[in-house]
Amino acid sequence: MSVRFQVTKTEADRVELGSEGPTLTYGSVNGEEPSLENKGPSKFEEEHLNPTEKECLTTNNGGEKNMALYEEEFERRPKISNVLSSLANYQGFTIQSEHDVKMSSAKPQAAKLGTLLGVYLPCIQNIFGVILFIRMTWLVGTAGTMECFFLVFMCCCTTMLTAISMSAIATNGVVPGGGSYFMISRALGAEFGGAVGILFYLGTTFASAMYIIGAIEILLVYMAPSMAIFDDNDPSTTGDLFNNFRIYGSCLLVLLFFCVFLGVQFVSKFATLSLGCVILSILSIYIGIFASNPDSSVKICMLGDRLMKEQIISNFTKSNWCTADPAGILHQRYCGIDNGSLVCDPFFDANKDNVRFIAGIPGLAGNVFTANGMSRYSEEDKIIGSDTAGDTKRGEVVADITTTFTVLLAIFFPSVTGIMAGSNRSGDLADAQKSIPIGTICAILTTSFVYLTCVLFFGGVVEGELLRDKFGDSIGGGLVVANIAWPHPWVILVGSLLSTIGAGLQSLTGAPRLLQAIASDGIIPFLNVFKVTTKKGEPVRALMLTVAISEIGILIASLDYVAPIITMFFLMCYGFVNLACALQTLLKTPNWRPRFRFYHWTLSLFGLGLCIALMFISSWYYALVALLIAGCIYKYIEYKGAEKEWGDGIRGLAMSAARYSLLRLEDGPPHTKNWRPQLLVLLKLNGDLEVKHKNMLTFAGQLKAGKGLTIVSTVLEGSYSERFADAQAAKQVIDLCMKETKVKGFSDVLVSEDIASGLNHIVQIMGIGGMRHNTVMMGWPYGWRHSEDDKAWKIFINTVRCVSGGHLALLIPKGVDMFPDNTQKMVGTIDIWWIVHDGGMLMLLPFLLKQQKVWKNCRMRIFTVAQMEDNSIQMKKDLQTFLYHLRIEADVQVIELFDTDITAYTYERTLMMEQRTKILKEIKLSRKESLAVAQAIVDHSHPSLVKTPTKTSDIKINITPPMADIVDGEHNDEEKISEMNLYTFSAPNPKPSKKTTFSNDVTEIIPDDQNIRRMHTAVRLNEVIVQKSHDAQLVILNLPGPPRSAGDQNYMEYLEVLTEGLDRVLMVRGGGREVITIYS
Repeated sequence: MSVRFQVTKTEADRVELGSEGPTLTYGSVNGEEPSLENKGPSKFEEEHLNPTEKECLTTNNGGEKNMALYEEEFERRPKISNVLSSLANYQGFTIQSEHDVKMSSAKPQAAKLGTLLGVYLPCIQNIFGVILFIRMTWLVGTAGTMECFFLVFMCCCTTMLTAISMSAIATNGVVPGGGSYFMISRALGAEFGGAVGILFYLGTTFASAMYIIGAIEILLVYMAPSMAIFDDNDPSTTGDLFNNFRIYGSCLLVLLFFCVFLGVQFVSKFATLSLGCVILSILSIYIGIFASNPDSSVKICMLGDRLMKEQIISNFTKSNWCTADPAGILHQRYCGIDNGSLVCDPFFDANKDNVRFIAGIPGLAGNVFTANGMSRYSEEDKIIGSDTAGDTKRGEVVADITTTFTVLLAIFFPSVTGIMAGSNRSGDLADAQKSIPIGTICAILTTSFVYLTCVLFFGGVVEGELLRDKFGDSIGGGLVVANIAWPHPWVILVGSLLSTIGAGLQSLTGAPRLLQAIASDGIIPFLNVFKVTTKKGEPVRALMLTVAISEIGILIASLDYVAPIITMFFLMCYGFVNLACALQTLLKTPNWRPRFRFYHWTLSLFGLGLCIALMFISSWYYALVALLIAGCIYKYIEYKGAEKEWGDGIRGLAMSAARYSLLRLEDGPPHTKNWRPQLLVLLKLNGDLEVKHKNMLTFAGQLKAGKGLTIVSTVLEGSYSERFADAQAAKQVIDLCMKETKVKGFSDVLVSEDIASGLNHIVQIMGIGGMRHNTVMMGWPYGWRHSEDDKAWKIFINTVRCVSGGHLALLIPKGVDMFPDNTQKMVGTIDIWWIVHDGGMLMLLPFLLKQQKVWKNCRMRIFTVAQMEDNSIQMKKDLQTFLYHLRIEADVQVIELFDTDITAYTYERTLMMEQRTKILKEIKLSRKESLAVAQAIVDHSHPSLVKTPTKTSDIKINITPPMADIVDGEHNDEEKISEMNLYTFSAPNPKPSKKTTFSNDVTEIIPDDQNIRRMHTAVRLNEVIVQKSHDAQLVILNLPGPPRSAGDQNYMEYLEVLTEGLDRVLMVRGGGREVITIYS
């Protein structure tokens, strides 16, 4: 009798065409529908199962049986719902002290800040500073409207380009704190981060000194000159003035020290007052610009083209001192008795008829814009705007410093800094990734508009000579911009004083915390002493060092000398921010996924070049000193700092560089942000040494996109001495295949007496030093069910165990011959079925694929499975938040696997699997004998299915065929291959040569309860995956872990059932570490 055992279709199974496409409904034996709800035993179960079998179906019917296939994974890995809850609810913060924790627990949590209050206004407050009030008019008058406009525009462009780069970095994950230091150190490494962090700290510290000097200048020069301790007896010098600045500046510094020491609460309250003063002062300036007119203007005295100091003494009043009369003060200063005769200065004699009062601020109708268009630079002690030596004793206004374009650039640049204020407080923002770019860029646009329009308006409403009068000597020591403002100059005086003190207070508050953050990282050992804080969280030691350094700036006393120092430090910092963004963009690291899209590496490089250019233009020797300091700190951290991980002759140089890099990689594993799959691709060659599945290499190339390490290897069975030539030939074949598929990497061939041992050796020792693989890609053993030898699937499972034991990630593409080549462009979806948390591999892989043009147009859809005790609605919200933090765009669905009965279909499939496994394990039969035994098992278990023998005596059992048979009605070669791999038994018609006998316990097997539950998981998951992802271009799902002991063949069966009806599947198993992060 010819026995034929084949799986075909029954009419009980069908494909339902719903709104989402075809939905596969599994049928049961005898036409029974599967039960999707817990309705008790089906009709088939009541009629055909004995009580013991029924008990197997109803025991362990809790929620965990739906995921029994992954239960060993759940023992070692956290639940997805817990992972999502912890990651999605992460909030950026700095380490809190015990006092802060108690205070926060005692008070209700404050509302998160939005873009306006959290970023825009703080940036406005930090950018607008003392330069606008006490130096802007002088800059316009000295450089001229055209050059000053270009100067301001160039500085604003530098900060705008830096803000674009900073927005990209700040939105590339959560920035807990530390501002530019955190961003640069995490992007370029501890050495660069530490060097730039110290420079940024020094810049912020000296900025506090600049603000204090500016505040004292406003107080002593413009508000209360009588408070000066030292009288300026010699008008030709400024020594006494600077001594007053030093004394009062030191006192103000001590006062601000105690304010900061009291805590940030006072600083925050004062910041609100300071911000209000800034806004009010700017508004009054704009109103005054349009309200200015010659009648209400202050008057200035001109002797020819020379501006004279206001000299009101004894009997002279403000209205009559500006005259050339012999009794006038000007005549007394320019004329004298020499040998009994009156001798006057030649300039006075030539211009004594041209002594006059003019309106210093004639307004927009005064037509002074053209006259102020060109630059009028001066040398020290020369009359302002000319090359003529001046004499302050005669009342002439002279230049106190030599002015050039570069000097003015260095003085002005600190007034455009402060753009980091928003990123520094990201932990307080409701949506940092949205608020930081919008708020920072809008603040820069606003301040740039104010600065540029002020340049034009000042040049159009104020006389040029008055603009060049830095200290307002010609108007009695008044502040020029205050005399422009409406309604009264004291609005600007009081407002600028308070805003300047507030800015200094902010600098003294931020700088110690930045130093404490650097010290806490431990990258500079000698700074460890400054990481200590008080119970209230105040870094007192860092504050004391900051005050000491700030005192050095105050002792310099001149704002014009302190500002260039600040310029160097901030330009260095901004330059490295641009460098970090450019490098991240060019290297295309997997973690580089900024939510801010309006950036480009060319803009970052241009910003870097602009920063370097401005450094050397403003002061080349200061620039060299800043670079030297940064270099020394870099080398110190490199050689003595703590190790932190946060990415012919030329050939000899390349070898030296490679050796150096390999030694550096030995320091430790890469940080999560820099993790990318370094692939080891295990290929299989046929008997002719040809690659069986070239698409594996194509897919590997698409996944890598030319980045990172790719090693392609295979194992030849035999003796190395005998198969050396074959190994070389196989290597050439692999190299040629890699070239055809455009895979950049290395290849190697191993000859081993045993294939399994060879693969294990490759997995263990491939690579050199730090250049080692972290991910293994291997093919699926197609046709394992129909092979006479069980070696194929045993080698497969052995390799899976080896890779898992080595804590390496594993990728198994199934249906790889149907994967697209590099000429195709896929359109559709990439579906990720996130069942077990694997460190983020399932999130990272599709993102990397989408960087390649083949998969670029595909959308990502993420499905995750909720357990019975999970809140699926909350899981979806958490997953959406998690993806938002990851900067990954994907559709999200949470699938609920209801607690369903194990169906008869699942039971029958498990029964046949176990019976076949047991038979083939007990007796070693030929292939034909095994098939005969399998048929006999079915006959014994279901005698009702046996038909009356005909001449051919064929027996059939009909179960669902591939879905494509029904939908398309066509068969191609790939479908036939898929159909062969789909079912447990399929073979040609064997003719047993002898009667087969087997023990009764084989035919009376009761399936193991654990096997039934695992098969139930595979069937249920496959049903949902096929329903949801039948039209997906690629399905990525978790690979269940291999069994710890017995059941290897059953494991293969579970995987087949899990992936039935899917064309392209990528099974993924993580290596036990996180590979993706929400952090910047």
